[in-house]
Amino acid sequence: MSAFVAIITASLLSRLGYQMARSPVLPAFAADLGAMPELIGVIVAASTITGVFFKLPSGALSDVLGRKRMMVLGAVFFAAPPFFYPFVNGAWSLLALRFVHGFATAIFSPVASAYVASLAETGRGARLGWFSSANDIGATAGPLIGGFVLYFTASYSHTYLLVGALGLVTLVMVLLLPDLDRPVREAKTLAVQAAGFREGLSQVFRTPPIFIAAGIEAVMYLGYGAFLGFLPIYAKTVGINEAEIGIVLGAQLVVAMVAKPIAGRASDRVGRIPVIVIGLLLCAGALPLIFRSQNLTEFIIVAPLLGLGVGAVTPVTNALIADLASARHLGAAMGVFGTIWDIGEAAGPMIAGLLIGGLGYAATFDVLAAVTVAVTIGVMAVVRDPKSAAQPEAGGSLP
Repeated sequence: MSAFVAIITASLLSRLGYQMARSPVLPAFAADLGAMPELIGVIVAASTITGVFFKLPSGALSDVLGRKRMMVLGAVFFAAPPFFYPFVNGAWSLLALRFVHGFATAIFSPVASAYVASLAETGRGARLGWFSSANDIGATAGPLIGGFVLYFTASYSHTYLLVGALGLVTLVMVLLLPDLDRPVREAKTLAVQAAGFREGLSQVFRTPPIFIAAGIEAVMYLGYGAFLGFLPIYAKTVGINEAEIGIVLGAQLVVAMVAKPIAGRASDRVGRIPVIVIGLLLCAGALPLIFRSQNLTEFIIVAPLLGLGVGAVTPVTNALIADLASARHLGAAMGVFGTIWDIGEAAGPMIAGLLIGGLGYAATFDVLAAVTVAVTIGVMAVVRDPKSAAQPEAGGSLP
């Protein structure tokens, strides 16, 4: 098995188990432990909060300690914490365990992205597209399998033990990965490693295009996160039932999964910026139309446009950041990407919730679409394309 196939398989399995542990099992578990709605929300968000604070240092550490070493550490957090869920007997202990479990994606996700990006520069966009689609498959199947397992076993313990088993398989897969850093990594003192860690962070923070590229993804997820949070509520107001809502969500997700490797490959040929711009404009056009739709047919026509936009933006911004960063600091750059992405994803539903109360659904998503268009114009004006032959020394690349 090639290193690329092994890493996307490990990432798919890790995301599958992680999402099984989260939805719909986690909110029900918290409620059965007596948690009030406010605390349930914090429990569900706890693992994301861990990611916001630890993705950047995890990615930077991988530049110093090696990608495989950090991925093994992340895989340990996929494998071990699930086996403690059966012993949880209170909402506050569940919250603490969720913070710990969050170290799994906080460590593994940015480092795995850097590992994929570092396999080779040629075809980087296509590989990151396949990698992102594999994560989407795991994230989609996880809640479905978790819900079925919980339904048929009526046992949180059995469900989380299955999550732990998937984590163990992920750990084995990661242990079998080739160590791409071994030929260039030397035995270093702690002081030298600490200096390398600081240098990586410093180099990334001195490269504004990396933050701009990460901000592109965050702005896209501002609208997409709001869509995921409020589509079910809006759809019910126009008479769409739960099964039909599932069809709408599934339609856009399938299109996104199919589009990602295609968009990544296209960006390898024509450049990152054109593909990102098209994706952002598709998102900006789809959001207001979705929240003006009145029947299932209209939803089914418009929602895939959003999926196509998301599928175009996500893998290509990832590839753009890899292009802008030097090989020595890919981990830190991907950590920045993951942190800003998490902030955008978390902020989307909160901002939309504040706006909907005063503006209503259509106007709120008009505002989010306008923000996306403004960012698109900024991207076209400010960001130079590292893949463009006309700009061979593009966009503030790291030395």
